[in-house]
Amino acid sequence: MRRILPAFGLALLSPLVAEFLLGDFPLTYLYFLVVLAPTYGGATVVIREVARRKGLTWPSIVLLALAYGVFEEGIMTMSLFNPNYAGERLLDPGYLPALGIGVPWTLFVLALHTVWSVSVPIAVMEEITRERRTTPWLGKVGLGVAGTLAVLGAASTTLFSYGNGHFLASVPQLVSIVVIVALLVVAAFRLPRRWSAAGRAPSPWLVLGATLVAGAVFELQTVIDGLPVWVTIVSLVAAEAGMAWLALTWSAREGWDGRHRMALAGGALLTYTWHAFLSHPLVPSSPVLDLVSHTVFGLAALALLLVAVQRVKSKV
Repeated sequence: MRRILPAFGLALLSPLVAEFLLGDFPLTYLYFLVVLAPTYGGATVVIREVARRKGLTWPSIVLLALAYGVFEEGIMTMSLFNPNYAGERLLDPGYLPALGIGVPWTLFVLALHTVWSVSVPIAVMEEITRERRTTPWLGKVGLGVAGTLAVLGAASTTLFSYGNGHFLASVPQLVSIVVIVALLVVAAFRLPRRWSAAGRAPSPWLVLGATLVAGAVFELQTVIDGLPVWVTIVSLVAAEAGMAWLALTWSAREGWDGRHRMALAGGALLTYTWHAFLSHPLVPSSPVLDLVSHTVFGLAALALLLVAVQRVKSKV
């Protein structure tokens, strides 16, 4: 049981970060984990286990996380193409008729999955395990179970999404998603296993600060109403591309270690924590319940981050 405990923790942490820390659901909806864990958690565990079995590095893990995001939003929920997904008209700003997508929504939701649904939970849970950080946590049977749960979760999410509005993307759109996911997976397995860059890694505090700034720029559209579409697009691209370049460059330098990885993950967790207090849940709730839920989930995220940091310090 102790051997597979990190995988079980990751399966729960992924949906907790993706939906509850984000502020989509209050404490009273924790039972939703029964549904969300196979979908988010199953996929995240499979990505992590396959990557570590094959000796893939973090750039490859991020590409696999992006592939998952494209698959979920393009196939499972089809929110990339649904003009009235959840009744929110998410595609109206920056709509591209030729592709049938809204540029801001596409940039936004794919980053949510890539960073917070998959990459951050993996980073935190791996550092907590210390010496088992880059080794597989599951055997073949465990990996098969995780894969089965991921498939069942994906199927149930797809059926639920279709039943809630009966929207179906066009065949060319669905085919394009399958091709994009396949290309991302292939690219993840073909990336170099070693990266190097001149100079030494910066202070972990600088990494944390840069991540918090990027998170604030990324969330700009959600906290300021009425921003021009071009400002939203520029802020999203700047935050995502800028942080990706910094992380890739800094992590290839000498001296990069767990402290830096936790600075990246911590900045992302703290971004979700403060943003939750400015958001509204997707389900009926009350201001008091929202405040209590955001506080509890935020403190839990902070406590988990502190545990991970302490585990990292014990190795340095």
